[in-house]
Amino acid sequence: MVIERTDKEVIIRLPATVDIEDLQEFVHFARYKELTSKFRVDQEEVDEMASSINAGWWKEHGSQHSK
Repeated sequence: MVIERTDKEVIIRLPATVDIEDLQEFVHFARYKELTSKFRVDQEEVDEMASSINAGWWKEHGSQHSK
């Protein structure tokens, strides 16, 4: 693996033998970090949002998974 930094970007060179699924997970994580790098949110807000999303998911899908 070779990592190179230029003025405008970081270049990562990997051997062709790298598992594509693992590489895709890494790319998704890198994209997430890029998109969220300028956001600042309190943990309490994150917890509230997660709770709301979970409650909505269980309301919609709960009966399908409780068998």
